Amino acid sequence: MHPDRCIPGMREVGVWDTPARLNMAQQCLGHPRDRVAIIDLTDGGREVVTFGQLTRMTDRIAHELQQQVQPGERVGVLLSQSPWCAAAHLAIWKLGAISVPLFKLFKRDALASRVGDAGAHLVLTDAEGAALLGDLARPVLVDQIAPSDDPFPCAETGPEDPAVLIYTSGTTGSPKGALHGHRALTGHLPGVSISHNHLRDGDCLWTPADWAWIGGLFDVLMPGLALGIPVVAARFAKFTPEACAHVIARGGVRNVFFPPTALRMLKAADQAIPGLRSVASGGEPLGAEMLAWGQQAFGLTINEFYGQTECNMVVSSCAEDFPVQPGCIGKPVPGHEVAVIDEDGNPTDEEGDVAIRRGSASMLLEYWNRPEATAEKFRGDWLITGDRGVWEGDYLRFVGRDDDVITSAGYRIGPAEIEDCLLTHPAVATVGVVGKPDPLRTEIVKAYVVLKPGAEASGADLQDWVKDRLAQYSYPREVAFLEELPMTVTGKVIRKELKARAAGESIE
Repeated sequence: MHPDRCIPGMREVGVWDTPARLNMAQQCLGHPRDRVAIIDLTDGGREVVTFGQLTRMTDRIAHELQQQVQPGERVGVLLSQSPWCAAAHLAIWKLGAISVPLFKLFKRDALASRVGDAGAHLVLTDAEGAALLGDLARPVLVDQIAPSDDPFPCAETGPEDPAVLIYTSGTTGSPKGALHGHRALTGHLPGVSISHNHLRDGDCLWTPADWAWIGGLFDVLMPGLALGIPVVAARFAKFTPEACAHVIARGGVRNVFFPPTALRMLKAADQAIPGLRSVASGGEPLGAEMLAWGQQAFGLTINEFYGQTECNMVVSSCAEDFPVQPGCIGKPVPGHEVAVIDEDGNPTDEEGDVAIRRGSASMLLEYWNRPEATAEKFRGDWLITGDRGVWEGDYLRFVGRDDDVITSAGYRIGPAEIEDCLLTHPAVATVGVVGKPDPLRTEIVKAYVVLKPGAEASGADLQDWVKDRLAQYSYPREVAFLEELPMTVTGKVIRKELKARAAGESIE
């Protein structure tokens, strides 16, 4: 890292700038009122929302809620990417209450579990969201709140005071509510900036990820507002490469966070997007093939970053500062002490559990109403991510989730490397690799593959492809072809469903 870089949120490496009084609404709205905050693309239009306008929208909501919401109460936010979504969270934080992001693609049961667990009796939404909620909670239609130009004072909160309750995507069990304090935004700023080759004046951020997820809310929207970087809000029914390119062109986007699934769709469509200054990606590791394609399609190196809902943006690549190493997700972000530890909690140079030391500003306060799960998340002073990793110098290589690592004939095999290899095959659109129970080898490697439209490949073709490129023991001994893979709403392959499918199959 260049020594003269100013890392947002840091006074010096390892020291977080978290004053005794800290409120994320103040962090996000403390800019000149005529500065651009959000560029809203909707229904073919383009509306520029300044910080002055966003502040008035925020204060309108806060005035509406002040008699109904007490500090510490949970308030749902069921809104798509829009200025009103940003204002809703900011208003809740101004009140000293806790916002609960909710996703419009949730079915009733998913909404009910989160609203009920959080105890959110009131949800800020629009007419579409109100219809989805039904009788689960009382909706407040934010776009129908009466105008008011009266400023609303910000609650005097501190960095440890709870501010946002974000539910995990549930890939390894039922969703848990990760409760974060007002320091969470500060904890995200260094990694977000680094992953975009250091955000600066002239940049403009966008992500197709919904703002109901930590990747949309705290990897793009709130850091953009806090740093005074314009953020594009765009809504479309379904992500397509063409719609993506259209948003980037209309919004004047310079910096994009693409989830890996979006990158795979762009690659499958051979969609080039020139004119970007940075592309960041996180959620699943990218392989050498994807990085090489990104160089061709965007004219730049994709920066991978790493984190999770419980403790985010702790490792990142930064092509402007150091060479990106394919297969690795980058180096620890200043301020976050990241280690690979053994079962006793000791750092190791061998494969082990990826962990972050307590003190990280982006670390959760606790799991909501789950003290046992909170305790289980830690091993001494280390938060255990549930991922396996190994150091390659000062780069962190992601091996796989602890419960995804395949044990076959005494070898421990990470699925990510095999998936990356298969994705380099010209016929493969996407793939999920899991371990299938086997009486001889404990497990065998099984690949579930979705082919590109019109493409053809046999299982033997793909087996040979891996044999020629990876270790002999790691090739998939079985290959199955599917029309689609089970995915979370955030675009991650649900390997536990593939593992359950594999376990239920007879040995072929």
